Amino acid sequence: MSRPENKPLSRRLGQKRITSPRSSAMPLDNASLASVSRRAAESLLHSDGDFLITLSRIDSLVLSLLLQADENDAVGQDHLKSIRLVKKHFRALWDLTAECHRVLKELHENSSADVSDLYIIKDQRDFIHAYTQYFQSVTNHLVTKGFDKISKATSAYWKSNKNNLKVLIGETSEVSVSVFLQRLFTEPLRDHVQTYSLLLSKLNGEFFQEGSALGADSLNAFVDLQTFISQALDEASQTKLLWASLSSKITAALCTAERRLQEDSRLVPISVSPGKHDRVLLFDDILVILQGNEIFRCDLKTVWVDSSTRQKSHQTSLSLRVVTPEEEFLLSAKEPQHQTLWFWKLNQLIRQNLTGRRDFPPWGKTGDANGPPTSRFCTYTYKNDGRFKNAVYEGEMSWGKPHGKGTLKWPDGSNHVGDFEFGQENGFGICLVPSALQDRYDCYKCHWVNGVMQGYGICDYADESTYKGYFKDNMRHGFGVLENLNSATNPFKYTGNWWRDKKSGYGVWENTDKGERYIGMWQDNLKHGPGIVLTDSGKCFQGSFILNKLVGAGVLLSEDGSVYEGEFTEECLLAGKGKLTFNNGFTLVGTFNINPNSGLLTQGVLNTSSEDQNESVERKFQLGVGLFPVEERWPGVFEHFQKFLEMGCKRDTEESFLGFHVKLSKKLQKSQEYLYCQRDNEDVSGQIEDIMKEISLLSEQESVRIYLEKALKSPLHPFRKLAKTLSVVFQATYSGIGANLHLLDMAQEEIKHYATKVWEFYRALMVMAAEKNNKIPPALGNEEEISDDLNPTTTVLPLLLPQFHPDLFMLYMLYHQQEDAYYWQGIIRLGILTDTKLLEFLDVQKQLWPLKEIKLTANQRYSIVRHKCFHSAIESLQKIITTVDPKEKLEIILKTYTEIETTVSRVVDKDYKLPMDDLLPLLIYVASRAGIQRLGAEIHFIRDFMDPSNRGGIYDFLLTALESCYEHIQKEEIRHCKY
Repeated sequence: MSRPENKPLSRRLGQKRITSPRSSAMPLDNASLASVSRRAAESLLHSDGDFLITLSRIDSLVLSLLLQADENDAVGQDHLKSIRLVKKHFRALWDLTAECHRVLKELHENSSADVSDLYIIKDQRDFIHAYTQYFQSVTNHLVTKGFDKISKATSAYWKSNKNNLKVLIGETSEVSVSVFLQRLFTEPLRDHVQTYSLLLSKLNGEFFQEGSALGADSLNAFVDLQTFISQALDEASQTKLLWASLSSKITAALCTAERRLQEDSRLVPISVSPGKHDRVLLFDDILVILQGNEIFRCDLKTVWVDSSTRQKSHQTSLSLRVVTPEEEFLLSAKEPQHQTLWFWKLNQLIRQNLTGRRDFPPWGKTGDANGPPTSRFCTYTYKNDGRFKNAVYEGEMSWGKPHGKGTLKWPDGSNHVGDFEFGQENGFGICLVPSALQDRYDCYKCHWVNGVMQGYGICDYADESTYKGYFKDNMRHGFGVLENLNSATNPFKYTGNWWRDKKSGYGVWENTDKGERYIGMWQDNLKHGPGIVLTDSGKCFQGSFILNKLVGAGVLLSEDGSVYEGEFTEECLLAGKGKLTFNNGFTLVGTFNINPNSGLLTQGVLNTSSEDQNESVERKFQLGVGLFPVEERWPGVFEHFQKFLEMGCKRDTEESFLGFHVKLSKKLQKSQEYLYCQRDNEDVSGQIEDIMKEISLLSEQESVRIYLEKALKSPLHPFRKLAKTLSVVFQATYSGIGANLHLLDMAQEEIKHYATKVWEFYRALMVMAAEKNNKIPPALGNEEEISDDLNPTTTVLPLLLPQFHPDLFMLYMLYHQQEDAYYWQGIIRLGILTDTKLLEFLDVQKQLWPLKEIKLTANQRYSIVRHKCFHSAIESLQKIITTVDPKEKLEIILKTYTEIETTVSRVVDKDYKLPMDDLLPLLIYVASRAGIQRLGAEIHFIRDFMDPSNRGGIYDFLLTALESCYEHIQKEEIRHCKY
């Protein structure tokens, strides 16, 4: 077999790339073009024919022997795997060449070969890939001393076939078997690549016209392949020599088949400071610092290099600052060119590791100008002592610190997923912590600041309890709700204030198993201060506690309606001086004692006088009045909103107040596609810039009311978050067991306080918006007084009441239950009467009876008609239950009065202003026919929440009139009358 005469190109770091070729020759005619194509095809066929013969002989004489190994030799098995990979890529390259050679031969025989049909042009990518894969597998085998191992195992075979094998590479001198094998597997293939390059170079000069990129691209591709082969072999040889020079311990720790040495501080001097280190080694995937047998290695994906470092001295530094997640050190050079080389190589290798591929060629043009990104996605396992020890971080990093989105996982199962800034948890995050309970975790979904929980969070604990509220320094702090209603042993719910992980301040505790609720003050998880205890049986207690024990006097309201005011034991049992008022009005003043055998013993004075009795019967004791100043009940609920205002409504404090659901990416902020809802066109914006802009444009009462109404409904606005929290505390106090008539006054003043606080916050936002726009605050002027048109009662209270009305109105119904029962009995009795009988019974003047307006059938008489008179007024009054706004209810009452007066005017055929003597019986008629249940609760609700400016006016007059009707219908002569 003849060997190509071409010799390998000299090794160098780069080749001159070919751009568009320029030929001074005249363009070729068709005959000349065909001639060039035939010559090129013939040359390629001859060289490939010889090359295929060489590949066949290498396969049969060498590869088949290398694939034989001792199955019991573990080291031999490793080398067998390596040579099998060489065999795989050898066969792929051989098959590709053989197939292309066959196709080109057929074309040549048919005289139809064209230059564009040459497979080194048409299929260049397949060839580049095949050669790249092959030389990577060969150099991997070389680095791990595979050829050395094989040569020792088969030395007898090489001696007997030495002459035949030397022909394959044209070798005449004596070389070692390992060197021979290395050359055998590299030189024939590298020479053939050079043959391709020479042929393409010749074609490029003779055939391709000026401006054609086809020939230049193909030639450049094979020139790059030659450069790659040279660099790959050089890197492999240098790496092999390095492993031979290092100790077996270091080699075993660092050596892998794919790893290549890129730079050595002994060849290009550079040193590490502070400290003394023997050697710095740069590989294609790691940076290694050696000191004796100690190894410090850095994954290049987690290495940052800064060349702008300056020393303290006045001299210019030639140092590189190297930053890793846990270490930072300087690489110092004595020569500028050494610093430049290390800096360039480090950054290019970092970039290549991040992209997951080496440049082609390894130090080619691709990496000349592109450095690695500062922010990057990394995976790193922490080793040093500290909070992150043994944790694996996966996520975005910047200069060695977690920065952006990431995940931390510890070996014990703990993990944190969320936002990081400069190495600390900052922003929203979810943290799982293993519990003592098997296979259970505590889950914290919270806002974090500098590595600790700060602000709003939701925590699901392993024992199935849940906390929703605020944190400070990883502890429950501020307002929060802790509950575990599913517990089989101790179901509970606490809504209130926390101080450093303990219940402290005002709060509500409920034990659903015992059917008991405590409303009051706490300290260090204990009842401490004034408090109220409610039970599901109806018993209520009010007193003072010190460290969970009752002290001093208190009040006990029994389920039968009796009231005890006096001294108690620590267990809330009657003991000492006191006064007991029975539900019939009798009072007992004296001394009370508890005897385990005989029960309650008393000694005192029993009073059965009717005067005290009537006073006591009408008196409904109200708990908590004056005991808990309403301004001090829920400080934690308003604290974060107050801070939000004091900090100028900045976005970071907004997130702390609103919770993590406002944490949006910049992209989502721009598009306003929020995480939890699709924004409605009528929604009020929750972004502070929009809030300031919108509020600054409001001035009239109606526009302010409309804005606040939308704000309190919009899930995007801070006011909505505040209103939802207020609803939580109100329900925790006054629903369920708290639906107690003795808490009505507390509930009333609390809702009014909510409206006042919301109005204060709105006024503060108005002032801020005005200052920002250099304007006088709208609707406020320079005065601080609350105006008649814009105040909490007129503007905010009607908007808040719908949210609290169900629980609040339940208290009104319980408070007025007995009166409403009497009233309803009267309604039933009056409902029996016909219209004429009822009008007559109520002493309505006959000239005011609207009977002539009633249309009768043939069988009807006026005397038997029911529910026909004053029909429009009746329908109007019935609408009073369709709204919860006190002002709207008053307008309905006014409309009812207007309908009554209109009907009377029509009957008497003139304008008629009803005097009180005529109005009251007519209003009683309308109220009795309207049949509104719980009218007493409605009237007192209106009275308590109506605008103070309406007191003494027409609304107040008509409400008083309706109240008189209500009281009249309750009278015994109505309820038990006989007609």
